[in-house]
Amino acid sequence: MPVSASRYHIQLTERLSDLPLLLAGPILRRTESNAVTVWVALKTSCVVTLNVYATQGDGSIIDSLLLQGTASTVPLGQHLHIIAVTAKPVNSARLEPGQIYAYNLSFSNSDQTLPQVLGCEKISYFSHQLPTFAMPPADLNDLRLVHGSCRKLNGGGQDALPLLDDLIDYYAKQPNARPHQLFFTGDQIYGDDVADPLLWIATAVGDSLLGWEENLPLYQTSTTGYEYRKPSELKPGERAEIADDYGGFTAMHINCPEKAKSHLFSLGEYFATYLLVWSPILWLGEFPKGAELYQDSKQAKRWDKEVAVLSESIGQFWKVRRAIANVPTYMICDDHDISDDWYLNRAWCNRVLGKPLGRRVVQNGLLAYAIFQAWGNTPEQFELGKSGDKLLKAAVIWSKSGGTDQNASETISKCLGLPELNPKTNLPKLKLDNDVLILDRDYPDGTIPLEWHYTLRSLKHEVIVLDTRTWRGYPPGENEEIAPPRLLCPTAFLNQIQHPLELTETLKHTHTSDIELTFVILPTNLVSLQIIDIVQQWQLEKGNVFDSDVGDAWNLNEVALSRLLAELFQRRRAIVVLSGDIHYSAALHLSYWWGCCPKTPNREFENAGVLVQLTASPFKNSELKTHVIHTKAKSLVPEPSQDWVGWNEPPQLIEIQIMPGIVRQFDVEMPDTRPIVRLVHGARGNGQIVWKIALKDCNSLPDWQYHIEWIKRQKARLAPWVRKQSILANSPNKKSTEWLTLLKNSVSILWQNRWIQEGSEVVGHNNFGLISVKWSQNSENPSAVIQDIYWRPTWKPSSVVYSRYSVPLSVGGDRSSFL
Repeated sequence: MPVSASRYHIQLTERLSDLPLLLAGPILRRTESNAVTVWVALKTSCVVTLNVYATQGDGSIIDSLLLQGTASTVPLGQHLHIIAVTAKPVNSARLEPGQIYAYNLSFSNSDQTLPQVLGCEKISYFSHQLPTFAMPPADLNDLRLVHGSCRKLNGGGQDALPLLDDLIDYYAKQPNARPHQLFFTGDQIYGDDVADPLLWIATAVGDSLLGWEENLPLYQTSTTGYEYRKPSELKPGERAEIADDYGGFTAMHINCPEKAKSHLFSLGEYFATYLLVWSPILWLGEFPKGAELYQDSKQAKRWDKEVAVLSESIGQFWKVRRAIANVPTYMICDDHDISDDWYLNRAWCNRVLGKPLGRRVVQNGLLAYAIFQAWGNTPEQFELGKSGDKLLKAAVIWSKSGGTDQNASETISKCLGLPELNPKTNLPKLKLDNDVLILDRDYPDGTIPLEWHYTLRSLKHEVIVLDTRTWRGYPPGENEEIAPPRLLCPTAFLNQIQHPLELTETLKHTHTSDIELTFVILPTNLVSLQIIDIVQQWQLEKGNVFDSDVGDAWNLNEVALSRLLAELFQRRRAIVVLSGDIHYSAALHLSYWWGCCPKTPNREFENAGVLVQLTASPFKNSELKTHVIHTKAKSLVPEPSQDWVGWNEPPQLIEIQIMPGIVRQFDVEMPDTRPIVRLVHGARGNGQIVWKIALKDCNSLPDWQYHIEWIKRQKARLAPWVRKQSILANSPNKKSTEWLTLLKNSVSILWQNRWIQEGSEVVGHNNFGLISVKWSQNSENPSAVIQDIYWRPTWKPSSVVYSRYSVPLSVGGDRSSFL
């Protein structure tokens, strides 16, 4: 059994005076032509002033003040004060494309500016030592977006996020080449799969900064009483059973109790984890050895191994800190930001939100998400008198009371959108939204919860960021608790997709916008690798939905996917979807046709559109199976193209069977549900019989159809900032006289060989994606979107390469044989 974190708690408390004022940040958040928001976490309360400046000389000379803003920090703990301060124009100034801007922070309790507060910590790419940024360009051909997801500090492989710092550094003086926006598309932290040393330090940091220890309710002992435990009493490596029995969590339900052995529980732990993943300030100089903490040798070895993994990344955190200070950064939650499978289905909601500990942990995780992520996405929601302001005030009261003020806790719960409990069943309240069930957010006092979705509009592009976690539509019925949900309910389709797209159209019609391309952020994929679909369908039939996140992919619920495509293509002819979650990077092209006109000679569809899905994952969480699909081995089983057709009303289909001397025809029975969606297989057979599904007559022509094609990954190229050197050379083979060592070296060299690693479809090593656009108004030279995936090659791990996916923004592929 490990000793408690109290020793480090005491050390941290004693050395707080020696810590710099800034515990984390600055992080550049929502950035528009007339408003810039910067997020910081400080150890003391103060008034923060943000100044934004024009620059000259490619960003190297600070010029006039353009925007300014001042705000007081929010005291979320005795030694934790956070603010997202927004600067507004001075003298009606506006930020323009093609320019480099710089910003500075000053603090009321210090005469030091940002560079002085940071000391030797680098936060700039210029000699003036101020962070800089550039606005999205006036020409789509100059647009640069970065995206990525899934950064688990104890995950496999080297952290890819520090590579972004190298990219920005290389292009820092080029406003049209450096990244203009960065999107974290989910799992910025892992609340469930946490390394023991990370929980050990997070507990100590959280309690030290808050100045109090939270009483976590394990279970109810009477109508008014609970059995409580403090975070320090729930030791690292020993939380799996508690997370399951008292929290209802499912991370360990894949026969891997270690996935929840150090699950975050307390508010302080969630707060501290963000501070630790984004900044090097609060990390230990050296961790204790496992033998000092554990008597059991296996536990001690596991501790030392996890310390080694964490230590590999910590030294690069200054690069992470600098990167996210120098590019406008946007975020959206996925499940691990709270816990694995968060709101996956009705069963998860009931088993977790119906337990005191489960509900408290979800509330703690969501409160941390609101403060550390959502605040910077939508700072207007946190203005005086709005839901975010109400949440922050309640959080201050909750913290000052040491986690005992129940009125504050209830206010926090409502502002975060947690459903109240049904007093009869003690389960979360649900309500009908059209034909599905959703979490009930209608509170008697009229509290309006925060919204996690948002939209960004720049000169030539818009980005619609969807919340597919908290607005799911669950199938009703007693036997549908584990059924795959619709990732967006009807209300969410209206608010998150229809209204933003219509507003952009209104702005264009009134000549106040000239947006040409729409990006949509979807934390989970529309379409996944075929093997994932097969496994998930198999797990669903077995009822083991928590084993492989059954229900998180759009294509497992064909009705929901059809609705999504219809909503998007009703208002746009080209859509670029950015997604993550799946721990590999890839690209696919989807052509969509709708509005069939039976009277035309070739029965052509009246409308067509194209959707491109670009996936970038993980920042840090690669594993053996993703390494395998990264290689030439995956080329032996390439992803097939797919054709899907759909009808609003059940069609009349027939099955034609052909055998030697016999042709038979049968009517195909259709389900009562609507719409009807079918995968087109074409003619199939087994040597004795051939069969095919076909239309009975022209009155059953599909209302829409789409064709999916996976895009080939191009040969890896050397990253521009890496010194020009040959990447063809393999690692030298060390001579050995022992046959076993020789065999191991041979296998290792073969595996690391570049030819083996140049797979044709996905990148399975830690990475991030850089998006650019080849935009053309000339039909003879069609537009395309390009994704460059940056990763470290096995044949030269000290180097960096990128694999390119080039995807046309034009309709392609053959329409199905149904036509």
